[in-house]
Parts: sequence; structure tokens; C-alpha cells
Amino acid sequence: MSEHVKCTRNRREFLTDAFAGFGALAVAAMDARAATRNPLAAKPPELEAKAKSVIVLFMAGGPSHLETFDPKPLLNKLNGQPMPASFGSPKRQFIKGTARLLGTKRTFSQHGKSGLWVSDLLPHTAECVDDLAVIRSCQADAVVHSAAQYQFFTGRILPGFPSMGSWVLYGLGSESDSLPGYVVIPEPGGTIEAGQPVYANAFLPSVYQPTIFRPGRKPVLNLEMPAGVTAVERRRTIDLVRQLDQARMAANDEEFEARMNTYDLAFKMQTEAPAIFDISQEPEHVQRMYGVGDRITDDFGRRCLLARRLVEKGVRFVVLVSGGPAISQWDAHEDIEENHLRMAAKTDKPVAGLLKDLKQRGLLNSTLVVWGGEFGRTPEAEGGKGRDHNPTGFTTWMAGGGVKGGVAVGETDDIGLNAVREPHHLRDIHTTVLNQLGLEQNSLSYLHQGRKERLTEVVGEVIRGIV
Repeated sequence: MSEHVKCTRNRREFLTDAFAGFGALAVAAMDARAATRNPLAAKPPELEAKAKSVIVLFMAGGPSHLETFDPKPLLNKLNGQPMPASFGSPKRQFIKGTARLLGTKRTFSQHGKSGLWVSDLLPHTAECVDDLAVIRSCQADAVVHSAAQYQFFTGRILPGFPSMGSWVLYGLGSESDSLPGYVVIPEPGGTIEAGQPVYANAFLPSVYQPTIFRPGRKPVLNLEMPAGVTAVERRRTIDLVRQLDQARMAANDEEFEARMNTYDLAFKMQTEAPAIFDISQEPEHVQRMYGVGDRITDDFGRRCLLARRLVEKGVRFVVLVSGGPAISQWDAHEDIEENHLRMAAKTDKPVAGLLKDLKQRGLLNSTLVVWGGEFGRTPEAEGGKGRDHNPTGFTTWMAGGGVKGGVAVGETDDIGLNAVREPHHLRDIHTTVLNQLGLEQNSLSYLHQGRKERLTEVVGEVIRGIV
């Protein structure tokens, strides 16, 4: 080639023409790999999906089914008497020796067209019963908070396994490229007893870890651009960092790629997310529906409203926690009445507001809402007025996301101690959540230390009565 002739052929054109077109195949392969490099890109579900996103309303500490959704007239009749031997010998954490049965002071009524029973503790949730699928026969394996919380979120009673949210993000990716795919919104004042590892990705790649928001009015710090820095300048900085680290990216370093994706996400959140967190943009009547502005319901109402705004923008999985350390949780050892009146007052109206708002916006069909705690409470009294932990029979409910509304499945015995009809382990809750999202529990697996691990461990069953 003459030195006077300028060569305008680039590497792509050379490879395309070279080796009878095989170069083009190489280029296409490189382009395809670059296009799918983002592990958080939305993926098609394996099965027919009824839901696109999940909101878990976690009542930390263990709400009592006996005061909420599972009326037991016999328990009130036997109030103050020793538990009959015919009900078995329950496993308890704090009750020692012979305990006496404790009736409830709550009044139960039937609500909605379905006639589901709900106590006067939850008058606002009672307005939504025709959208609820109440599972009255839940079971877990642990009687202590930390182990039971691990099982609720990860399917195992021991730490070191991925949370439900991380599994879902791994299986489906995220539909938002400017917000995290998996978000945890904790209670102000601290974390639950098992700590933040219950929400973690464990051995799944780091890109599937949760984003844990801060409590209060500023869930994410530093969303604003630094003084004197424009969005264009910040984008150039991120691009420069990525260019400098291309060699590391080519080495398939998962931890490093997760970090780079975090930088990109942080930039997008600085430019797009501030409006999401500004709930003052919501009409006043919507804020009132959640209890925003009321001293008792304001905090949980704000967080429920934020959860709706997040799934509306494509966030795949949101965990919203009621209860954290000590007195702020549903752990009613000393006085079931005082505890549950206080905790229900904070959450009942916001939860109902969330369901009503999702429904009126057409989002309830595609959003699966799950309400529950790590276990229930005992029919026996602890210390006279409280209830101990009970993992052998308790209540969880689901709404939206393709589940049937206005139904109750399963049953506990006549005093609410053990699940006796259609018992459903927490594994069945997990399996049903995956099923509604179009994920098959056996296919959603990850090879870890030579074993294919999955959320449901051995096997779970879809709760057919509600889907």
C-alpha cells in the first residue's frame, strides 16, 4: 500500500472479510457477549408468570394468628385452664412447666363478600379481605427468632444461604436500569435479630445483593450531585473508570463487575431516583390513604408508599420490615394486648392503603404482596398476659400477583397450636412465590461447592388452593 494512501479499514471490517467470513462470526460473538454482559438485565420467566414483582411485608418478631386471622372460640372457653394433653407437648422457648391457656380479648367478624374472619385489631386490612389469600396452617422449624428469620428469608435455619430476593433477582433480573432490583426498607432504630445477613446474596454473585435503604426521610444518601459537578461530568468520570478497568472486566471477575455495575447504578440513581423518593409529589388523598401525616402511621405509611413507587418503576423485589430491636417488634412475651394494639396501629392502615393503591393503579395483578412473620404465638400464656413463640401453626397471607382473593386455606387445631389440615411449611410459601413469578424451584439453582443449591432446599409445594 502506498504511503500516500490512507487506510480507512478498521479491525471490525478486517475481521469481517477475513477467513471467508469466520471473522464476522467472531465479531458477532463479541457483540452478543457485550450486549448480555449485564447480569441484571431482565430475563424471561421459565413458566407462565402471574406476577412481575414482589413486596414482602415482614412483621418481625412473630404476629399472633390468634389475635388477627384465626379465631378460636374454644380457646376462650378454656381460658385459664391447663392445656389438654390431647393437643400434644409443644416446643417452647420460654414457657417452662405447665402453662395455662390464654384466650384473646379481640373480637372477630366476617368481612367482604368472601366472609373471611378478621379481628378488630385490623379494621383497615379487613376492608381488603376479598383480595387476600389467607394461609392459616403455616409451619416453620425453629422456635428462636434468628433461626426462624433465616428460614423465612432463605429457606434454611442457618446463615450462609441466599435470600428469597437474591434468588428472584438471579432468576429474573431487574426491569429497571436506574433503580436497584432488590430493595430492603428496614424499621428505623435498628435491624431484626438475625441481622442484615438474612437479606444477603450469600454465595450468589455479588451483583444480586440487596440495596438496604436507610430509615427515615432520606433512604439513600448522596443522591444529589456534588457542588459544582454536572451530570455530564459525572458520566465522564464513570466512563473513564470503566475504560481504565477494561482488562479487569475481560477477566470475568464477578466481584469487580458487580462493583462497576454499582457505579453505573449510582450514577443513574443520582439523575433519576430523587423523584422516586419524593412522596410529596403524591396527591394528598393518596398520602392520607397510607396514613402519611399521622403521628402513629406516618413512618410505615411512607415506607409502604415508597414500596409502591419502587415496583411501579420496575424494582423486582421489595422487603418492608415492621419491627426491629426490643420493644418495636411483634414479640409479645409480656403483654399480647399492649404489644399487638401498638404494632397493628402502626401498620394496619398503611398495609390496607398499599393494597388499595396497587389495585386502583392496576398494579395488584402484577405485584405479589406477602404478609407474615417468622412464626406465630402460643395459645398458652407466658407470664400471665404474653404469648411465647409458636412455629407449629400460624398465619401468612398473600394478595395480588395471580393468587385467589377472598380465600382461606389450611387450619390449625381448636386452640391454634398445631396446623392440622393442609399444613404448609415456609418452603411452600417460597415455592408459591417463585411459581407466581414464573420460576420453577428445581430449575432455579446454583452450583455451590459441588452441590446444586436452591431456595426451597429439598422440595416445596405450590399452595394450589390459592393460585
